[in-house]
Amino acid sequence: MTELAHRTVGKLPPSPGVYRFRDAHGRVLYIGRATDLRHRVASYWSDLGDRGHLAPMVRRISGIEAVACDSQHEAAWLERNLLETTLPRWNRMPGGGEVPVYIRLDERERRPGLGVVHLSGPAAGIRLFGPYLGGSRVRLAVAALHRILPLAYTGTGLTGMELDMGRQLGVSHLDQRWIVDAIAAVLARQTDAVARASAALEERRDGAAESMRFELAGRIEAELRALDWVTSPQRVTVDSGDDVDACGWAAGLLVTFSIRAGRVSAWSQRPCSEPRARRRLEATPAAWMPFAQGAAELGAMLVGAATTVAAP
Repeated sequence: MTELAHRTVGKLPPSPGVYRFRDAHGRVLYIGRATDLRHRVASYWSDLGDRGHLAPMVRRISGIEAVACDSQHEAAWLERNLLETTLPRWNRMPGGGEVPVYIRLDERERRPGLGVVHLSGPAAGIRLFGPYLGGSRVRLAVAALHRILPLAYTGTGLTGMELDMGRQLGVSHLDQRWIVDAIAAVLARQTDAVARASAALEERRDGAAESMRFELAGRIEAELRALDWVTSPQRVTVDSGDDVDACGWAAGLLVTFSIRAGRVSAWSQRPCSEPRARRRLEATPAAWMPFAQGAAELGAMLVGAATTVAAP
């Protein structure tokens, strides 16, 4: 590991986030995301394994930048948005590999239910939640909700077999409203609702394991992880929002996120005095201040580490 990498990697947090590498001319070489920023970035100076094609790029890295995110899902969206805006030479796929989807909550009395859709127009009795990345993972989250909140068996248009299944699950049409509200609360990321849903799944997973049904226990564990994916904090991509710039400043570094139509679509950072940055900081929406300020503080630490290496 080079001295630059050694000093800079040590400043990275062991949290989810997005990183990018620059060459000696300031050009972006690569944008990536990580579950653990410190571990992932350090891995470029160890055995690259199936990433051997990146070895020439690693030799050209002269700068490391990073943004810490509140969840893996948020990091996935930020990486996707940045790659849709610009595709550095060493990135292969614009926008990443996951497919954006929505969860469709149909609360119409006759045939209520949950589903995964790419997008659909507004309709009476239907709510859309999202967007989310990863169709397979989101379908697992829907299965998790159906396991503990079987909305599909509360309709008035059920067959006899479906009514029997509802009775076995302990639900009927009389339960429809509260189940709809409970699902909506989970998908709206209400803390108590998410905690109750996770606890119910954990209880069923543990019960399956205790009764030696290990395949079922493994399936529920996968559903738990998927539910965490869709309910974890994620602010960098929403369906609506103003076009704004969110700025943070620390130790002479101004970091700016350009938010367009609800998406963080660009990330820049440059040296800037505090007086010159003040107007941009004052224009930053309050909801974005912690994110932008955290990015500025991390960015300043990484710049400081690189400057220490460059100093004679």
